[in-house]
Amino acid sequence: MSTEDKKTRAQLLKQLREQYRDTVDRTQALLKEHNAVRKEIFKAMGDEPRTVPEIAELSGVSSHEVLWHITALKKYDLVAEVGMDGEYYQYQKVKGGAS
Repeated sequence: MSTEDKKTRAQLLKQLREQYRDTVDRTQALLKEHNAVRKEIFKAMGDEPRTVPEIAELSGVSSHEVLWHITALKKYDLVAEVGMDGEYYQYQKVKGGAS
């Protein structure tokens, strides 16, 4: 990529960021909020297997929101199902995953 192409690309990206500033700001705020919730979930999980209701109680996050995040964390191999506790699946952080 030539220097001129790089300058043109940089200008275009700057225009797009300015044009969609509100969308970018909302997206960044949502990402920050999700990261905070996931941090609370990981803190509640500790190193022990936990069920969604246990995580919700320990973290103060609603059960349906915990389940939503656990599903996403499972998708990216950051948590795993490790057993059952009654009718609930137990989840645990994957070693080497985020904390």
